[in-house]
Amino acid sequence: MIRRDRARGLLVWLLGFVAEPYASDRAEWSDEPPAAVTGGGAVAGAAAPVLRTATVEDLDSIGALMRASVQALFPGYYDERQTASAAVHVAHVDPVLVADGTYFVFVADGELVACGGWSRRGRLYAGDGDHDDDDRLLDPATEAAHIRAMFVRGDWTRRGLGRAILEAGRNAARAEGFKRLDLGATLPGVPLYRAFGFEEIDRFVVTMPDGVRIEAVHMERQID
Repeated sequence: MIRRDRARGLLVWLLGFVAEPYASDRAEWSDEPPAAVTGGGAVAGAAAPVLRTATVEDLDSIGALMRASVQALFPGYYDERQTASAAVHVAHVDPVLVADGTYFVFVADGELVACGGWSRRGRLYAGDGDHDDDDRLLDPATEAAHIRAMFVRGDWTRRGLGRAILEAGRNAARAEGFKRLDLGATLPGVPLYRAFGFEEIDRFVVTMPDGVRIEAVHMERQID
């Protein structure tokens, strides 16, 4: 049952995929960004994806990935009108996440294939205008760090990338003293987050700027 309606604007939170164990031999971490990142391509024969921190040079490619991910994964959970609206209004990243160094991308053969991150700031989602506490630093002793804006390219689902990004976010939040994580999940992401230990708190409706409404789920978990 939907318990409340958040009509303040646009949710840009989590678009997920079915979880599977993360295989460390299929992906690795790098502190060095590749020379270029592009959007398309096939998985067959692709190199192992590399997880790294996103940079401002990635912003356009992140947006393209987000739109492709919505178009590939939303139709299994939302109708055509909801999917089209989300591709316009959900599929963009909050640049503050990139500036803060808390947003990650997976890159394979120079192509961006998954993204997501976490936040130490008050804003939980982008798109509903500016608020006084958007840039406020959260108190790790009393507040949860936010998991933000996770997307995967449709041909790279079920490969452990989502879990790896969640692990990276959890570990970084733990290092800064946070005890809890929270998120707002669009429906495709719920199985992943449940598998990672998140519990459903409640369900709510997000009203897009064009009036289209989608269901989402508020979830939380302790940092172990």
